[in-house]
This record gives sequence, C-alpha cells and structure tokens, in this order.
Amino acid sequence: MGFSDIGCYGSEIQTPNLDRLAANGLRFSQFYNGARCCPTRASLLTGLHPHQTGIGHMSYGTYPEGTNPEGYANDLNDRCATIAQVLKPAGYATYCVGKWHVASDTAADGSKHNWPLQRGFDKYYGMIGGAGSFYDPTKLCRDNALITPVNDPDYQPAGKYYFTEAVTDNALMYLKQHDADKPFFIYVAYTAAHWPMHALERDIAKYKGMYDEGYEVIRQVRLEKTKKLGLIDPYSTLSPAPGAWEDQPNKAWEARCMEVYAAMIDCMDQGIGKITAELERQGQLDNTLILFLQDNGACDETLGRTDNKKWHLKGIKPMGPDELQTKTWPPMRTRDGRPVLGGPDIMPGAEDTYVSYGRNWANVSNTPFREYKHFVHEGGISTPLIAFWPKGIAARGGITHQPGHIIDIMATCVDLAGAPYPQGKILPMEGVSLKPVFEGKKLKNRILYWEHEGNRAIRDGDWKLVAKGWNSSWELFNLKDDRTEMNNLVGKFPERSAAMEKQWLEHAERTHILPWPWGPYGRD
Repeated sequence: MGFSDIGCYGSEIQTPNLDRLAANGLRFSQFYNGARCCPTRASLLTGLHPHQTGIGHMSYGTYPEGTNPEGYANDLNDRCATIAQVLKPAGYATYCVGKWHVASDTAADGSKHNWPLQRGFDKYYGMIGGAGSFYDPTKLCRDNALITPVNDPDYQPAGKYYFTEAVTDNALMYLKQHDADKPFFIYVAYTAAHWPMHALERDIAKYKGMYDEGYEVIRQVRLEKTKKLGLIDPYSTLSPAPGAWEDQPNKAWEARCMEVYAAMIDCMDQGIGKITAELERQGQLDNTLILFLQDNGACDETLGRTDNKKWHLKGIKPMGPDELQTKTWPPMRTRDGRPVLGGPDIMPGAEDTYVSYGRNWANVSNTPFREYKHFVHEGGISTPLIAFWPKGIAARGGITHQPGHIIDIMATCVDLAGAPYPQGKILPMEGVSLKPVFEGKKLKNRILYWEHEGNRAIRDGDWKLVAKGWNSSWELFNLKDDRTEMNNLVGKFPERSAAMEKQWLEHAERTHILPWPWGPYGRD
C-alpha cells in the first residue's frame, strides 16, 4: 500500500476505523519500512536490520557458488529473537494471524523451525508464504499444518471464503478465547492490498465510477488533502507521473483495477473495526497499544496486466477438499476447476482473475513520493504509522514528524512490556523505543539505513543519500525542503555525500549487506 492510501493520510478510500484510531491516537508522517515484504517483516519481528536476521533479500532464492550469503540465507537465523519469543517468557499470550513469509521451507513435510509456533507464537492461522489467491490461499496454514479453506475444522465462514475476512475472524477467535488474566501480543498481518486484485462485489460496488476521471484527478485531490492534514509541507510538489489517463486504451479496465484495490483496503478496515470493537467489549481497548503500518510502498509490478496464453489451461479438474493450493501465481486453477486469467479483457475481482493494478495507480497510491515497493526512495519505504493507546498517548489526533524505522517496533514492545531481552548469542536490538514520542518527547538523532537488491539509502537528520541499484549514482536530498526528492544536491555538497556514503559502507559491512552475493559493489 502507498503512503496516501488510507483516509487519514489523504485517501478517498473509506477507512473510518483507521481514521478513528488516528483521531484518537498519534500519526507518524516520517515512518519507514524496509521496501519489501520479507525484509520488513524480518525487521518488524526482530528489531534488527534484515540482513542481520538472514533475510536481506527474500525468504527464497539461490546464490552464485562461492558467495557468502550470511545476510542472504532466506531464513530467520538463530542470532535473532522475535517479539513473541521475548514477550512470551514475560507472561504474554502470543498470537499470529495472516502472512508470515520469513521461512524458506514452507513444505507440508519440511522443516518448520521458522514457522510461527517455533518462533514464539502460541497460535497461528494464515498464509505461511507470501502471496496468492484471496479465495484459495497458497500454503494456508493453521498452527503447524497446511490446510485448505474447505477442510479446516476450526473455521468455515457462512458465506464465500475470503482471506481478508478469514484473518479478521481468526484474530477475533483468538481474542475471544484469550485468558483475560494474561496480557497478549497479537500480530495481525493482512495481505490486502497485495496482488492479485481480489475483492468482494459488495465492497467493489462502493467505488463504482469513483476512478473514471483517472490518475491525475485523484492524485491532485490526495496531494491537497495530505497537505491540509499537515502530513506533508504545503510547498510539496508531486513527483513525475509515469503515464497519463488520456493515453490509456482500456480506461474501464484501469478504473476497475483501482475500484477493486480500494475495496480490498475497505474490507481490511472493516476487519480492524471488528477487532477494536471486540477489545472494547472486553474492556481492553484503552489499555491496548495498536500499531498500524504497511510493509512497503505501493507496488508497480505488472503481473497479470497482459494476457498470457500459458494461463489458459485446458481439461482441468476441480480440486479435492484436501488438495493444497501451492501455486502463488498462474498458470493455476480455481478450486472448482476454472483457469485463472489476466489481461485487459479480464475485469479483476473474482477468483478466476489474477491482475495487478499497475504503475500508474501505484504512483497515485504513493502521492506525492517517487518510486515504488522494492526501491528505497520515499515512495518505496514511507508508511503511515498510526499508534493508538488511550492510556499511553496524550496527543489525541496529533501528528509527529520525527523519523521512525521498522526496527523500532520490537524495541517499543519490549520497553512497554518490561520484558527482559535475551543476552549472549542473540544480537542486541538496533531500534529505539517509541514510548518517548507517545509522551510528546524527542528521540535522539540517529542514522537510518536501507538496502534491498542494490537499492540503498542512508538518512542522517534531514539529509538522505539514496541510489537506485548498484550501478546508479548516489543522489542527495534535504528532506526538510524536498520530501519528494526532486532536487538532487549531490553536486552541491560532495563532501557531505562522500561522508554519508562512507557511513553507509561501514553499516553495510557490519550488518552483512556486504559481501553482496550477485557481484562486487563497485567502489575504489
């Protein structure tokens, strides 16, 4: 999801429950994730930089023979502990629902050493991998067993199975079963609005016609709203747009893509409302810290945006109730035996479609920033962070412009729980507790770092040095004056740029970004 995809950060999408949390909590305007799902989740769960956990890239992949992939093992290593592993000995019940995606082995008969229950969680329901159909999720899992939507004895919805609703319903199940005498930590990892664009028709209907005027109109409205909310400076300008609405030959299809995307977020917000309502019913809402954030910026990937003849499977049969859906993307079939198709002749939303919403809408989602998921310009790493905690946050409806980082989530949870952090083999936390920010205080200045697939950045105060790929030159921006990264100052401040590059290299050596498995990082 992009920076401006929820109402309280500038969107037209209906997110009343998140907006309510923001109105009674604290919004961060400069909080950062790790640019992509696996690295972000590894950092969120452990409080370390992703390469320190072994997931500097993804939870899968191979490397050239003879390389040293210590930072790229595709698996959480034994030198990190998850939030659940730290809070559980302190008396917390621990629950995980939704996307996991930090284990290299997801086979039914494989090693489960990095599945949620082996990483500190008492109960788990969700997608042990990373993506797939919302109607028949890939690698659907309960506790330590792979299941299907139809053979799960613990959850059978009254209507059509839809993963976003299943995440909500199972989170509610765990909260209702929870022993009220114990504190709890619950990690609710929705997959909305990851491709494919799947949503329920009742939710899509709310957005019918809303996007018929195209990218430019929506983006401009979001820009003005985000400025009015005080989340970005009033002089901020838009980053360049990748395409124009008037040039699109399939406008009805393009509009439908965004209608479905909006519906996916809407359904997630409905679920968040049900969870908060359950906490309120139990009398726990005021004393529960709720953090909402995204794992990367909006996605410009093009899967399913052209018709692929290989997807047109013939002679396929329905799947049995115990037959696992193992395919993350097409060619694949629905559980009742239809091929799953994409391209501009396929209107997204239903279970036999597989479409992503494309770069132009991702650019709208990331208003006003540059780039997308995977990159470490602001569009790839800037996330809303809503912190809601009536008993612990005084500034109701406030906004903080202090920078924060995904590594801070673990430190915050450990601090508030009063839990002892493991010593010895486990690496010390890299993040800082956000509790002082909740109390209206200032954090000490620190340097923030990123790397993903050669995209790299360092932020020191208002200065950010960033590069797009190993073979690209560094760019220098002053984010106080230029949050959209439009005015490259590297030529004007060569000494500062060189000093920051040196700092980044020292960090890269210390945290196992280097050596990089796919070749040398070109430097003197």
